Amino acid sequence: MKRYENLYEKVCSFENLHSAFLKARKCKRYKNEILGFSYNLEENLLRLQKELLDQSYRHGGYREFIVTDQKKRHIKAAPFRDRVVHHALCNIIESIFDKGFVFNSYACRKEKGTHKAIERLEGFLKSAIIEPVGGGGLNERKIYCLKCDISKYFDSINHQVLFSLLQRKIADQKVLWLIRIIIESSNKESGKGIPIGNLTSQLFANIYLNELDQFVKHKLQRKYYLRYMDDFLILYFDKKKLHQIKEEMKRFLWRRLGLELHPKKANIFPAEKGIDFLGYKIYENYKLLRKSTVKRFIKRIKFCPQEKFNQSLQSWLAYAEYGNSWHLRQNLSEKLKINLIKN
Repeated sequence: MKRYENLYEKVCSFENLHSAFLKARKCKRYKNEILGFSYNLEENLLRLQKELLDQSYRHGGYREFIVTDQKKRHIKAAPFRDRVVHHALCNIIESIFDKGFVFNSYACRKEKGTHKAIERLEGFLKSAIIEPVGGGGLNERKIYCLKCDISKYFDSINHQVLFSLLQRKIADQKVLWLIRIIIESSNKESGKGIPIGNLTSQLFANIYLNELDQFVKHKLQRKYYLRYMDDFLILYFDKKKLHQIKEEMKRFLWRRLGLELHPKKANIFPAEKGIDFLGYKIYENYKLLRKSTVKRFIKRIKFCPQEKFNQSLQSWLAYAEYGNSWHLRQNLSEKLKINLIKN
């Protein structure tokens, strides 16, 4: 396996730091912390560059808060200058790791995302239904879905295991020094857990579960496997075999990565009942919004500040239109007395 050297100067270059600054401030440029950094931009970037080059850089403390969407999440937000460093690092190392990821990993990757993942699942369902059986005829057996997620995924990532995975491809000791600083900027004492709010955490989380992806692809040799961060699923025709696969993945996750399947979210069921995935209920020929997604929207829009109302409405409308939601939008238009239907 190739290991990459001579990366640190690229991470620390002024051009890369400026690019990282532009990415880090995207859609947030008028926040006070960012305005303050921007006011003396060149001076602040040069100071940050010097700290990185002489390795005197130290990560700042996190601002912590709770976000409640589908579930309660503990978010840690790094200071803006540290977020610039996160972007600078990812600018250089992300492509090194991304090229080794399996095709069917869809979270936080270029040319991927939720819509692409859903389209892939729809394609899986169509392909599985017409897949030939032993004698060459069309398959008339039921398709079953094994759908899982990881219990407390980001909180369970082991720092040393993660670092060893990064070392496989990164040989530059100064880049590894910076990576260790970022990994240990949170939960250093326990040696477990990375902050959900960091850009680096998204990349690190994909690198960590790429181990599972490779296991499923090469050891289990599953054709219809799909992962979006810590949500993943497998389609197959044999329910008993899926139970066996589930146990094999469970053992692998614990022994290799110290992870556990969520006890209530690792289920096997007929795909014809619909697959609950990324906010939609997905069937062979159509997809619907989950009822819980609609309820959250109604609750949120009622209490949305007027200045954010239109933006939130249009964002959700685009999300709803991706599913088969014409009648839903009609009913909500009447219920909320607002126009949820685009002409």
